[in-house]
Amino acid sequence: MNVLLLGGSPSAPSTTWRLLQLAGERLAAQGCRTQALHVRELPGVALLRADASDPALAQALARVAQADAIVVGTPVYKASFSGVLKTFLDLLPQDGLSGKLVLPLATGGSQSHMLAIDYALRPVLASLGPRQILPGIYATSEQLPWHPEAGLQAAPAIAARIEAGVEQLAHELRLAARHRAGAPPADRIAVAA
Repeated sequence: MNVLLLGGSPSAPSTTWRLLQLAGERLAAQGCRTQALHVRELPGVALLRADASDPALAQALARVAQADAIVVGTPVYKASFSGVLKTFLDLLPQDGLSGKLVLPLATGGSQSHMLAIDYALRPVLASLGPRQILPGIYATSEQLPWHPEAGLQAAPAIAARIEAGVEQLAHELRLAARHRAGAPPADRIAVAA
């Protein structure tokens, strides 16, 4: 169960990246292998020119292809997801998320932008053919305060949504792994008496 944490924030550190890290920690606790990809660290000229032959971009695209699931994190700017993330997603082939599970995460300055996941990001992700896009998680900076000593202290409501999203993703990954291994679906497993 290989999960790619795809960070679409143009700045570092960022609230979005901290949220992605929190989701990654929770996924690791569920037995998933996670790896991170920060789009902002890719070569800018190659990214803007859509030069998929660039070694760094080719490696990033290969990491997406090898992942079983993608957790996409983005800040919301002007009612949409970040341009750097869109530029990277545009490099993926039409079926670039085929068979994958996707968990979208977004952060913003206020609740006014919470629908950006459903109206801006979800259609782009859906066009890439994922097996399933899980319910997105949106949080404001206020709900994700950072303390130098204690780290990210997610508000209880957001912490609960993150936990539920991570559990759903891990559950779906386990079901997919069982299916690939030829095991019967969980609802058909005989219980020994």
